[in-house]
Amino acid sequence: MPTSDLLDLLVVGAGPTGIAIGAEARRAGLDVLLVDRGPLTAAIQAYPTFLEFFTTRERLEIADIPFTIPEAKPTRRDALAYYRAVVERYGVPLALYEEVLVARREGEEFAVETAAVRDGRRRTRRARAVAIATGYFFGPQRLGVPGEDLPWVRYRYVEPYPHYGQDVVVVGAGNTAAEAALDLWRNGARVTLVHRRSELKGGVKYWLKPDLENRIEEGSIRALFDSLVCAFRPDGTVEVRTPAGPELLPAQAAYVLGPERGSLSAPLLERCDYVVRIPTNFCVNLAMAGAIVMYDRVRSLGRFAPRPVREGGSAASPVRNIAGKVGRKPRA
Repeated sequence: MPTSDLLDLLVVGAGPTGIAIGAEARRAGLDVLLVDRGPLTAAIQAYPTFLEFFTTRERLEIADIPFTIPEAKPTRRDALAYYRAVVERYGVPLALYEEVLVARREGEEFAVETAAVRDGRRRTRRARAVAIATGYFFGPQRLGVPGEDLPWVRYRYVEPYPHYGQDVVVVGAGNTAAEAALDLWRNGARVTLVHRRSELKGGVKYWLKPDLENRIEEGSIRALFDSLVCAFRPDGTVEVRTPAGPELLPAQAAYVLGPERGSLSAPLLERCDYVVRIPTNFCVNLAMAGAIVMYDRVRSLGRFAPRPVREGGSAASPVRNIAGKVGRKPRA
């Protein structure tokens, strides 16, 4: 656990990015604490049971700990074991099942109010800096249509077995929707795919796309393109507007598997003094993401002199989307 009442860094979130930040903080000799309202790596625990990652193992490595498995692509179970091992290797302090209610600046420190999930007991933790690493897995994009809160409408796909012999509607046409549709069909469900565009998303993985396209062409999986879900009805049907007109689809289950909300909410962003933006038009190793955030925060604490932003580069001020102090918003 931290060695003093005043932390150098409090990290909100104990997923892979939070663990990466926490491990780098420990390596830098900082007092750090990861606070999460759920268990360690809650998002990965909520992945489909037999998920295999699209990315290869080296891109999931953090804190100079090799992801040593014989296969090129890790499974959900591999990832759970790996990130737990990183926490144990660096002794990253954790406060799990503790929800952060508010973080406010008081002078040069932050006061972070939390509550225990189990009994609601409140406490205030103090830190020189706070990093929010909550991810976006638990922030699905909702459709904004009637009935989306019905119990048979879901935003997380886990496994196909409860749906044997059932009619299942899958909304979306990205990687997650493609995998779910194929998995459901192969395990005895009658699947209808609904997508607002005229074809599958271009980013669907190269080994998934032809598989799904062939299943659609042969009629094993029905696809309604250029179609919109208008309502999920209490009688167990999905109202869809198609190019041919309205249609009611029978459904014992529906999965809405579109994109997640990929950022903090606008009100929360407005309250942040510093926002570290990592470019996402290319793939960033988790360790690199953690290192960028840690460097930004440690530098802001005055622990290190400015460093080159790239190997061999000048020691000029880092670019805007990396350095938190650049473009600090004035307080009203």
